[in-house]
Amino acid sequence: AVLSMARLPIQPDDTTGSLHDRLAALGGRAIVSALQQLDGLQAVPQFDIGVTYAAKISKAEAVLDFSRDADELARAVRAFNPAPGAVTQFNATALKVWRAHATADTGTVGALLRADASGLLVACGSGALCLTEIQPAGGKRLSASQFIAGHSVTSDTRFGA
Repeated sequence: AVLSMARLPIQPDDTTGSLHDRLAALGGRAIVSALQQLDGLQAVPQFDIGVTYAAKISKAEAVLDFSRDADELARAVRAFNPAPGAVTQFNATALKVWRAHATADTGTVGALLRADASGLLVACGSGALCLTEIQPAGGKRLSASQFIAGHSVTSDTRFGA
């Protein structure tokens, strides 16, 4: 049974981490409110509609497949932030992707379309994914411009397996 409910809209730029933090704050406020009103709360059955089982996320699910739609990949990057972290290959090296957004640009799947301060634009099966915050294996998180300054990024650079 359910004694109290609270709702929180998911923002377009929410990550699992940011949503976790916002839900934790809301949950704290909700439990205090429910305890203060405990004598007046009525238990209602929990909804059965829309309830689904979510299996444990594996690291393999976090590997970005650029043959997929860019919007799907942008959502995956947010879903896997902070853990396990979305990953791809860059010049045969693992690269974690912390922030990215979809664009309508097109090109050969996995090809680097553009690299500038706004991000590394990688062609997908549909659209392109602009990588804006990334982390090379063993390194620290970098903005796209920081990454470009310290790594060899050329027009023939490919992303993915």
